[in-house]
Amino acid sequence: MTSTGHPLSDHDDQPRARLLELVGTIDPWDDLERIHLKTATQWIASGAPVYRVRKPDVPAMHLVSYFVVLDDTRDQLLLVAHRKAGLWLPAGGHVEPGEDPWAAVVRECREELGIQAMASPISGELPLFLTVTETRGQGTHTDVSLWYLLTADADTITSYDQYEFNAIRWLTDEQVLEESDELLDPHMHRFTHKLQHARAGRHCG
Repeated sequence: MTSTGHPLSDHDDQPRARLLELVGTIDPWDDLERIHLKTATQWIASGAPVYRVRKPDVPAMHLVSYFVVLDDTRDQLLLVAHRKAGLWLPAGGHVEPGEDPWAAVVRECREELGIQAMASPISGELPLFLTVTETRGQGTHTDVSLWYLLTADADTITSYDQYEFNAIRWLTDEQVLEESDELLDPHMHRFTHKLQHARAGRHCG
């Protein structure tokens, strides 16, 4: 359920409860994700503002929806060269005031890649991973990022938002793990390991 037009406030308990519910669905992959989940839960429950209301860093900690697009036929995932970050990242963006994080995925997927968001059977419309990361460059702030999985045929992505990205690449899990940490989102290797585990569990099931 998406509510619009109202920034999340101390009195807006329903969206805040929804965020806590989403965070609670994520099984931590490692000790760092366990710490990040605890940090995010305490932050949401504290009544602090969670949505960005002014670029780039107001408030200094705010919510982001990442989405990793998988082509299951080719066993590849999509990364984008983000102009401002100077790193290869999953696509995604900031969650708007009052917006459900999955709705942000749907909106950003359409805006950045020109396709309709289709949830992966691995995790559905729920996040698989959560990170708390201090950004680089000007306007340094902290992103609390929910990582979602989408499924798509690579051939259907024929354009992308060139204002946001320099390029896009399809990589296998192994190719992602071979890339230097310095070139990727700092948690990309950890996410890839968690994704491999989730995919293996699905095949075994």
